[in-house]
Amino acid sequence: MRVLILSSPEPTHFSCMAPLAWALRGAGHEVLVAGQPDIVPMARATGLSTVTVGRPFFGKDLLSPALPPDKRPIEVVGPHTPKMTLIGSRIWVLHSRYQAPRYLEVARQYRPDLVISEMLDWAALLVGGALKIPVVSHRWGVDPMSPLMRGTAEDLLAGACERLGIEGGLPRPDVVLDPAPPQLLCPGTPAATPVRHIPFNGTGEVPGWLRQRGERPRVCVSMGRQTIALGGIPMFRGIIEAFGDIPEAEAVMTVQEEFLDRLGTVPSNVRLIPPTPLNGFVDRMDAVVTHGGANTLLTVAGRGVPQLILPQLADQFQCGELLAAADAGLSLATADEQNDPAAVAAAVRTLLTEERFAKGAAELADTMAAMPSPAAVVRDLENL
Repeated sequence: MRVLILSSPEPTHFSCMAPLAWALRGAGHEVLVAGQPDIVPMARATGLSTVTVGRPFFGKDLLSPALPPDKRPIEVVGPHTPKMTLIGSRIWVLHSRYQAPRYLEVARQYRPDLVISEMLDWAALLVGGALKIPVVSHRWGVDPMSPLMRGTAEDLLAGACERLGIEGGLPRPDVVLDPAPPQLLCPGTPAATPVRHIPFNGTGEVPGWLRQRGERPRVCVSMGRQTIALGGIPMFRGIIEAFGDIPEAEAVMTVQEEFLDRLGTVPSNVRLIPPTPLNGFVDRMDAVVTHGGANTLLTVAGRGVPQLILPQLADQFQCGELLAAADAGLSLATADEQNDPAAVAAAVRTLLTEERFAKGAAELADTMAAMPSPAAVVRDLENL
């Protein structure tokens, strides 16, 4: 079986599909990733064959021009709302319409038996409909977005469907895969085929000391690569200050090198490290502070570690709400809370001292471990 994998041009959007691609390869199938230059390095880091299609997208430019200096999106527009999802969906749908002819050209040469894409790439449905081959849509995890975006996609891609000879409008995927456990299913989002989340957090070395337990409770701060770049320096300083007020714990904070000299004085119980694959050490942590990105959240949840979510964009707010409802963590969902070192310190101390969070996180991990592996899912996809 030949499988073509497509993705919207954000590396973290692609990464959720890497374990399924490995499982397909392990089962003897041929896999090709087609994407813009933004995702090709990530795809190659997984060991997959790639073809570059089109120009770089520069997704960060969608947000950064409107931001005042050292202000984050949440400080400018507030927490994400369904209306913001509907407005933002037009960008991704129109982009999919623009890319579809290029992907169709690749597909006609490659002749795939199956197309797989993540949930913000709508071009895959056009490719599958035009070539009459099945399409699999892979959610990142917590998904409040794609049900809202579906209507926009049907409207804006109706003309493309007609030109491609696709009857009945935009096709629906033959299978929707969901790596989120039932506790993290958004209200209103249809249930889908479960697939166990296998972490892929990029490549890199995990130092030996980080793979051991600390003498004190140890907390990882992993806010993704975009948070600090999108006006996050003041918040990072505040998080560092918060840990100065928790001397009974130590913090390990991932920060890109180009931002280190802007963080000021760091207390002795805070250690700054470069971005490091989270799955290589998170099970040695007692808690994690994160932005609530889908891959990060599921990586931590799968290891049974309580989380403090400081959401910044899009689905991250629902990630925090659902995690807190499962007693597997806490969420500080407003800019005022996130910018208050005392509030951050209190939340971290609560995670470390109240047993219900360790219990809730462990139950979430057990649920995820019982979900079907990507290898098991491949056997079902072969029947398509």
